[in-house]
Amino acid sequence: MNKLIVSLSPHVHSGDTVEKNMYGVLVALIPAFLVSLVFFGAGALIVTVTSVLACLLFEWCIGKYILKQERTTIADGSAIITGVLLAFNLPSNLPLWIIILGALFAIGVGKMAFGGLGCNPFNPALVGRVFLLLSFPAQMTSWPVPGQWMSYTDAVTGATPLAVMKGVINGVPGYSLSDLPGAFDLLIGHNGGCIGEVSALALLIGFVYLLCRKIITWHIPVSILLTVFVFSGIMYLARPDLYVSPFIQLVSGGLMLGSIFMATDYVTSPMTHKGMVVYGVCIGLLTVVIRLFGAYPEGMSFAILIMNAFTPLINTYIKPKRFGEVAKKKK
Repeated sequence: MNKLIVSLSPHVHSGDTVEKNMYGVLVALIPAFLVSLVFFGAGALIVTVTSVLACLLFEWCIGKYILKQERTTIADGSAIITGVLLAFNLPSNLPLWIIILGALFAIGVGKMAFGGLGCNPFNPALVGRVFLLLSFPAQMTSWPVPGQWMSYTDAVTGATPLAVMKGVINGVPGYSLSDLPGAFDLLIGHNGGCIGEVSALALLIGFVYLLCRKIITWHIPVSILLTVFVFSGIMYLARPDLYVSPFIQLVSGGLMLGSIFMATDYVTSPMTHKGMVVYGVCIGLLTVVIRLFGAYPEGMSFAILIMNAFTPLINTYIKPKRFGEVAKKKK
């Protein structure tokens, strides 16, 4: 007798598999990884490899010895993606033990504590990143200057574009909007920051690939980027001496990385297109509010995690039309 099985999202259809989509996302991340190697060299490679191996090891150990799974899930690609995305949210000079601790928190607390893939309410990589940011603020906000290919822990550091913007907003002496890199440098990635976020162009190439493969839809990334553009544009028109143009906001910090590769996570984002737009607009608003008025220069990670918590509520109130339901005629 056949049984109907009800499971949590993501719901796979049309011949897709979890593994196919996960490894498709990894392919889309290759341009950003190559750019990180060009500008940060050995540091980017060490951070990425350490993060991926640690995530794989912790998922295998927790699945086998704590959850007593007959078959571990390290081959489905989700742990690799968590490792890569965690690494992409870290500076290229972060000590190895801090990376490993972040991977343990991302996999152990952010994912496996809730039952593994499909059950986690928050994006695991962002859980690990925020944990490290709150626990080790000094190490997590030390940004190597691009071009030091063979340097790792001894790299010369400097301010990121978002740090300069925040310094200007707060009136910190020595900061000026004229110190910001040019639009072209921000586009290709020749600026300080997390290793995977610096090149907006590389991330947009990955976005096009994901859309062509139909791994994600446009609703969440476009709604986030459009909201940030409009909101930051209003602030720029009001105070051009204090705030940067919306174009600079779009290509600075982790906005592209978060909107394309993290906010679109199948498990932690809404299931309907209308829900995705609401979700994306709220993330965009929160990101700009934190960037301009909050204590941290970047607000993307916090905005996504906050809206992850609201995803079940969005799914409850914004539902797809029931199959076979006939719309009621207006009297």
